Amino acid sequence: MTYQLTLEPLGATIDVEEGQTVLDAALRQGIYIPHACGHGLCGTCKVQVLEGEVDNGQANTFALMDMEREDGMTLACCATLMSDVSIEADIDDEPDAEVIPVRDFKGICTRIEQLTPTIKALHFKLDAPIHYQAGQYVQVHIPGLGESRAFSIANPPGLQGDASEIELNVRLVPGGAATTWLHEQLSVGVEITIAGPYGRFFVRRSAAKPMVFIAGGSGLSSPRSMILELLASECRDPITLIYGQRSKAELYYDQEFRELAEKHPHFTYIPVISDSEAEDGWAGARGYAHEAAKAHFDGCFAGNKAYLCGPPAMIEACISTLMQGRLFENDIYTEKFLSAADASQTRSPLFKRV
Repeated sequence: MTYQLTLEPLGATIDVEEGQTVLDAALRQGIYIPHACGHGLCGTCKVQVLEGEVDNGQANTFALMDMEREDGMTLACCATLMSDVSIEADIDDEPDAEVIPVRDFKGICTRIEQLTPTIKALHFKLDAPIHYQAGQYVQVHIPGLGESRAFSIANPPGLQGDASEIELNVRLVPGGAATTWLHEQLSVGVEITIAGPYGRFFVRRSAAKPMVFIAGGSGLSSPRSMILELLASECRDPITLIYGQRSKAELYYDQEFRELAEKHPHFTYIPVISDSEAEDGWAGARGYAHEAAKAHFDGCFAGNKAYLCGPPAMIEACISTLMQGRLFENDIYTEKFLSAADASQTRSPLFKRV
């Protein structure tokens, strides 16, 4: 059975299959509804039901309180339709966003690289080119788990904005069923299902401001894609990448960025390690990414655009440091994947931009 969903204030009407969530249906029509966890726990995708009936699904009672349910609110990531429905959503007008519907792809693993002791680069050839903006991510269906996991695309799209092959950088999470399968079970030649693109983490080119990228852990994938695309284009705005890892051994694509910094005078690369133990031959910055950023910019970030990608704790620390340095919400963009386990640990309610 198919229902019709009308989204205000756009006035757009789309078809929604029985059992399909409001969020999935909208994204597959190229309509972006702000969201984060995808599990009904954070409340980012809250919308108002104007007409019709919905099933709230697994929406958490803290993310969608009883009084909100009574007032006709629902969470787009959990809500399914029980009739034709009209909703009102907080849909931003983003001039740099391309309208790209989410699609399903078949991807065959063509190459696996061990980038660090805990991070692998997985390369997939897709059954059709995927159109995306550098910085966006895909959902990878993990065989046997019945679930998908989000991973940023680490390579930039081609000149036409698409790619037939994508690279995903995956860190092995202790006890994580999905990353364990990808590290230990996936082999060259295996086919998996990949959906995308997702997210609004991409360069705001229309701003024409200096850019600061701060990445931590395996969060380098999105910034790498964005920076490689920028350096290959006519962009001459100053670009700074501050990349934090625990140890020198975990710094991946370190040599690539050092060479790019030598080749492009407007690109600055600052790797930083947080391990307190001595690193043989390490003469670079020590501490945390937000501390290295503060030191490099002498505590003043005004006039920049900042793009943050990494663990939630790192992003929180960076946001605090940037705002203390006179850079505020409209100039800070983040990419933070929230699982069912950590979705409740969202950033400060004073900061809304994702």
